[in-house]
Amino acid sequence: MLRIAAALLLERGYTGLSIDEVAEQAGVAKTTLYRRWPTKDHLAVAVVARLQADHEITETGDIRADLVDYLEEIAAALNRMRAAGGREGPSAGTAGELVAAAARHEDIGKLARRQYAERNALGLALIERARVRGELRADLDAEVLFDQLAGALYYRVLITGAPVDRAYVERLVSSALEGNLTCL
Repeated sequence: MLRIAAALLLERGYTGLSIDEVAEQAGVAKTTLYRRWPTKDHLAVAVVARLQADHEITETGDIRADLVDYLEEIAAALNRMRAAGGREGPSAGTAGELVAAAARHEDIGKLARRQYAERNALGLALIERARVRGELRADLDAEVLFDQLAGALYYRVLITGAPVDRAYVERLVSSALEGNLTCL
């Protein structure tokens, strides 16, 4: 069911996602979906969680390269959500709808925060391991560095509408790491 919902979400965007159509394509009753996902918002958040789970973090031992690769994955996911349904331009698209869903429903907000915390723990661990092996300053706050990096991507997608691509990610990582590396 989530695979079908993901295909509809990416093809048609948030507004084109329909529980009725997911149920029909899956060959199940709508009540089956509503038992697991009481609203379209719940279903959309579950779809995004599944899409995020498919991406692994690689670690090469070069924190700059590793952060660029990790953030490029985040940027690609945001761009997929932004472009879902054929949207073009600076719209936040489905990414914005998911943020709105978290604001509309307390339980979705909790679920989304838990999902992001689990996913972000991987990025935080990447930064922490680089700090421990001496690649980053010993007094570096991994959470603040991660917030600077990931927060900038979300800001561009949700607020300014500016593009998030590899070139931007490379500039972002270089800027954030400036002064945090033990040797430049």
